Amino acid sequence: MKLRLGVLGCANIAKRSVIPAILSIPDYELIAVASRTKEKANEYASLFNCEYIIGYQELLDRKDIDVIYMPLPTGLHEEWVLKALDAGKHILIEKSLAMNYESSIKMVEKAKEKDLLIMENFMFLYHGQHQFVKNLINKNKIGEIRCFRSSFGFPPLEEDNFRYNNALGGGSLLDAAAYTVRASQLFLGNDLCVKAANLNFEGKEVDIYGGAYLSSKSGFFAEVAFGFDNFYQCNYEIWGSKGKIIAQRAFTPGENYKPTITLEQQGEVFNYEVDAENHFVSLLNEFKRCVNENDKENKYEEILNQSRLLSELKALS
Repeated sequence: MKLRLGVLGCANIAKRSVIPAILSIPDYELIAVASRTKEKANEYASLFNCEYIIGYQELLDRKDIDVIYMPLPTGLHEEWVLKALDAGKHILIEKSLAMNYESSIKMVEKAKEKDLLIMENFMFLYHGQHQFVKNLINKNKIGEIRCFRSSFGFPPLEEDNFRYNNALGGGSLLDAAAYTVRASQLFLGNDLCVKAANLNFEGKEVDIYGGAYLSSKSGFFAEVAFGFDNFYQCNYEIWGSKGKIIAQRAFTPGENYKPTITLEQQGEVFNYEVDAENHFVSLLNEFKRCVNENDKENKYEEILNQSRLLSELKALS
């Protein structure tokens, strides 16, 4: 059975990456796109050969939609997630889900009550390069893990970008930092806690760049750095007792880009080219699997753990 999908909000990531990925998967059917303005809704509907709807609630009221893809800014998520869940829709949502941990709890509890899936669009998790890295670790290529480091940052955005708007959930913490924190959990597990953090505002109403130190009871630790005012970085490094692995394009490899994974051992360096793939398609396939197999609890746990860590980071900065 096809999952019938509606898009709530006309963001660039929807047009550039997510909707084309949806259309490439036979198990999805794009029904409609909603915007607050007729002009924007009609633009997207014309591009992707679907219906346009003016107004978000009007989309949620449709009975022929099973899934809502929500690329709204974080500051609008709680209101529309709760309304979408009340309307009986599964939700794929852009990161970060929540402004704070309490808000994420409220949304997850509603999803549990309605027996519906919420999943954050951390598309990078589903790219094969990370399983390649895990296979190297499992083969003992770097020995025991000693440290995880990750950096994700980029030059300044356009001044009118919503990421500079505090009310909309702007700031590097809920954007760039979210990737590095999520990647830390991918390799070190879910029992991390933030021990130290720093957020820098540079005179703006949102944090522009920062960093954090996370550790677990088992002794693992991660060092992360992120920002909107940085030389571009998009990587992680796993340092072990016998070697080191570097993923050089960890979070944003294009669908035709073949990432390079570097393995360093004493006196030797190996560069592995990993197959290109569209990680948005891979994420959508995982979403479909979770709906079909009623596998929701793991995604609830991932959401809550991620939100907890971001809230800890903010509190300690």
